[in-house]
Amino acid sequence: MDAAYVFRVTFRLDAPEVEVDPEQFETVVRKPAVEPGTEGWRFFEAALWRGEVTDAAYLRSLAEDWLSVPVESVTFSELRTDEAYLDALRDAIAGSGAFEDTPQEVLHAHLGSSIRVE
Repeated sequence: MDAAYVFRVTFRLDAPEVEVDPEQFETVVRKPAVEPGTEGWRFFEAALWRGEVTDAAYLRSLAEDWLSVPVESVTFSELRTDEAYLDALRDAIAGSGAFEDTPQEVLHAHLGSSIRVE
């Protein structure tokens, strides 16, 4: 099983001792998705709604921790996954008792159409 949340992150170098050009960069960040049913597997629920970042400040803070640089913006691109992970994710949603909707409806509500199966 393999999956990752893919984000576009814009960050700025904070280098007061020197001049940098450019000082702003954009990069693609792939955050590995944890195994469904284990701690942290519901990241999608806390971070995304309809394929968009739910709380920009929260995601910027996470991205700053991931990259160790000041982050200006974060946008969600997709959940890139294999079929086995997606099946396990659907099973975990169905079996968790935390959601009233079907797994497909839950995934669509949080990820929109931003799931890419490879």
